[in-house]
Amino acid sequence: MRIGELAQRGGCDVETVRFYEREGLIDSPLRESNGYRNYANTHLAQLNFIRHCRSLGMGLAEVRTLRHFQADPNLACDDINQLIDAQIVRIHEQLESLRQLEQQLHALRDTCHRRQTVSECGILRTLEQAADGEGCACHGESKSK
Repeated sequence: MRIGELAQRGGCDVETVRFYEREGLIDSPLRESNGYRNYANTHLAQLNFIRHCRSLGMGLAEVRTLRHFQADPNLACDDINQLIDAQIVRIHEQLESLRQLEQQLHALRDTCHRRQTVSECGILRTLEQAADGEGCACHGESKSK
């Protein structure tokens, strides 16, 4: 199959396929006599594997590591378990960071409760004060200039 068909069947665009190929995550395809890449079903399986890993929030380094393990199925899978454990820790950290961001946005939103003009808007005023190095409701501290 040609690259366009591979991309379509893999649910991505041609540039994504080329990127993964450049990164060594997809095996290089054979070339036809006219120079076109000729992808096989194994390439589609590799692309689907990569895209599934990416949908789980894994970075290219983690995908590369998992592809390495795919290439040598006799290795112990302890490192794979550690990779997933590390991904779980990252997700927990992101969740905590998002919770904190949500609290900050609620604090910012609480600075403006009624319909008024922009010149009287507590949210905009708070953001402008923070930009000037003053304390803000969302961070509760002042920045140094």
